[in-house]
This record gives sequence, structure tokens and C-alpha cells, in this order.
Amino acid sequence: MRIVVAMSGGVDSSVAAALVRARGDEAVGVSMQLYDQREVDGRPAFGSCCTLDDLADARRVAAHLGIPHYIVNLEAQFEREVVSNFVREYARGRTPLPCAHCNTDLKFEALVNRADAFAAARVATGHYARIVRTGSGRLELRRGVDGHKDQSYFLFGLTQAQLARAEFPVGELTKDAVREHARNLGLTVAGKPDSQEICFVPDNDYAAFVDRHLPDAPRSGLIRDAGGRTLGRHDGVHRYTVGQRKGLGLSSSQPLYVIELQPESATVVVGPREALDRSAFVVGEVNWIAGSPPDLSQSYDVQIRHRHQPVPAKLSVEDDERVTVACETSQRAVTPGQAAVFYEGDLVVGGGWIE
Repeated sequence: MRIVVAMSGGVDSSVAAALVRARGDEAVGVSMQLYDQREVDGRPAFGSCCTLDDLADARRVAAHLGIPHYIVNLEAQFEREVVSNFVREYARGRTPLPCAHCNTDLKFEALVNRADAFAAARVATGHYARIVRTGSGRLELRRGVDGHKDQSYFLFGLTQAQLARAEFPVGELTKDAVREHARNLGLTVAGKPDSQEICFVPDNDYAAFVDRHLPDAPRSGLIRDAGGRTLGRHDGVHRYTVGQRKGLGLSSSQPLYVIELQPESATVVVGPREALDRSAFVVGEVNWIAGSPPDLSQSYDVQIRHRHQPVPAKLSVEDDERVTVACETSQRAVTPGQAAVFYEGDLVVGGGWIE
């Protein structure tokens, strides 16, 4: 069987390719060029994602494994599906999660298209997640075995059709086991550090990135408390996120946090830490992994950030794409633009975007 393997140049995707080859399938390595590699004004226009060095690492690994390797140019799609969304969300006073958009809106669609061109049955990636087929034939998305590296949170948008063409060869392994496997194979990337979650922003300076890509974004406005009292000014709502404490430039007898962003009036609302607590919130653009909502008479665990400890909650369907989440305990800094993913044990039930 021919399998297209997404090769980023990191250890996880490299080992994924090795595992596909080791079981006797024909692996075809594909790397994605996502942006112009040239510098702008003497500095990188993008961050550490899919650099020329990464592409070279992927090619070396493919050569070491004896598999073909191709680079596909997805610059236009990456700009449209990921970068533009990232910039637009920050300008709207939301905190985007580009990894989830990149995985579901760009990479899987593009890779499946490439798989068809190569007459390949499936696409393999280095994600720490698992796909399980039930007795009825339905496909389940489950957490990876390594709880510290689990990436199922970023994959909630996958559909049954996409899961049918996907596989995650390292999902059954721990990170230590993956690195050990790479060392045993003599792969040069065995000790390569993991990439950061939002890896295309240079120096982690999100505000400057938005400034460059959206020069007409509103720059200044007022900082107010929940009662409407003006406390100061700011240089753009895209420089703040719900829950932020540092960088407010305010003098106060108690710590103040961003509790709300109002981009229409260019207002940043601040308050005490307890003002961040929310027990209920709305999630939009919901995707149910099974294709339809589960039994909503029971509670599910809800995860609102990648490193967030899931909490029990009741889900209420508002319409075809919106769900109200009522948590058993209040949660701090429920942030619009981030993902809320619903679990039953290690099973991903679905998820959507916090409104």
C-alpha cells in the first residue's frame, strides 16, 4: 500500500515515515513549503516553521530511509487559511489557535489531494493521536498514548472522511520511544528540539506580526474597568488577550487582568482576577467527530486550552453549529478564539471555537 507521509523535518514525522516503511508499505515523503523564505528589511518575515533547514532535514531523512521525497508549495493556501485568519482574529479581539486551522483547514485537505495524485491510499503524519475503528465501522479520534505530548486537541475539526484517509503512526508511542527509535535508525534529527505551537511568528512577537500584515488595524483606544471608568490608553486591542496581566501599564492597588476586548470601540476592559471566572460559554462552528451530536444527557470533559486540565461539563446544542457549555466548576480566562474540545475519557467527541 502506498502512503503519503507529511515530513516536516522533525523527529516525529521522520519516525512516522520510518514506521510506515518498516511495516512493508510504500512511503512517499511530502514536505510543505508554506511561505517565502526571503527576509524582509533584514529580518525573517516568518518564524521557525518549515524553514529551509527543516526541508533539508526532511530530504536527508527520506534519503536515509530510501524513500522518495517531494516539496509542495502551499504558500497561497497557508496565507489564506492560516495567516489571514490569525491576523483577522487578533484584530477582532480574539486569540487564535493557528495550529488547529493549519491541521484541519490546510494540511489534511492538501495532503489528501496530493495522496490522490500519487495514487496513495492514506496520509500519515507525526501527530500524537490515535484513530480507532469501531465494530460498526465508525472512526474514533483518541488521545495519543503519551499524555504529555497528546495533540488530539488540535485535531478536533477532522471529519469521518478525513479520518478514513489519515493515520498517526507515533500515536501509540511515547516521545522518549520515538527519539529512541530515531537514534536506533541513525536519523540525524533524533535529538532535534520540538517546534513551538505557533511557530510562524518571528520572536513570538504576535503584535508586530499583525502590524505588518494588517497595517490599517486600529492602533489606540481606552483601557477601562468593568464600570466604564477610564484607567489608561493602549496601542491596539490585538496586543492583548483575555487573562493577560503583564504589559498593561496601569497603576493599581490590586492586580488587574484583561477580562474583555471590545474591538468595535477599541476598548480593553480590565478587572480583578476573579472577574475572569466563567462557568458557561458558547462554542461555535462545532464539529462532531462521529458526524452527529452524542448523547447530551451525560457530561463530557471540556478542554479550553492545549495545556488545560479538562473539566466535566454539560453540553446543550443551540443550533447546527453552536453549543452552550456549562462547566461544573468556574474556569479562568475562557478566551474567545481558542478551541473548546469535548472528550469522553480519551475519546474526542468534538469541538469548536469559543465565541
